[in-house]
Amino acid sequence: MFVRYQAAQANANGNFPGVFGLVNGLRRRGELTEEQEEFVRVNNTWYDAAYTDPSTVDPTVYDREVNPGARAWFKAEATHLMARLPGYLVLLDAHGVPWERLTSDDPGRILYEDADQVVVVPHPSAAFDRQPT
Repeated sequence: MFVRYQAAQANANGNFPGVFGLVNGLRRRGELTEEQEEFVRVNNTWYDAAYTDPSTVDPTVYDREVNPGARAWFKAEATHLMARLPGYLVLLDAHGVPWERLTSDDPGRILYEDADQVVVVPHPSAAFDRQPT
């Protein structure tokens, strides 16, 4: 089983950014309070140390030409990584950013895999269990 938190609505490019992309977008636009900025700084640093950025292993994994639509999913067993997600979700809620939780046994063609996550290109007929907020 795999789990993904993402935008509930597609962006202008037709993509559904993940929770980290959504929060980092708020951050880049200067929309976070000082307290929220500190939360993101501390927790992004923790995540950077806690698990591998797939693009450091394979620089093409998120290349839009090579792997269009590539997206990361947590493995359900990676509860130590998902334990910090509620703070990010509260932050999205505070800024009115709709998000959803997806689960799937087969989210797509695996491009990258480690103990905690996979990066996939979704199958055209992939089925997800959506849990909107």
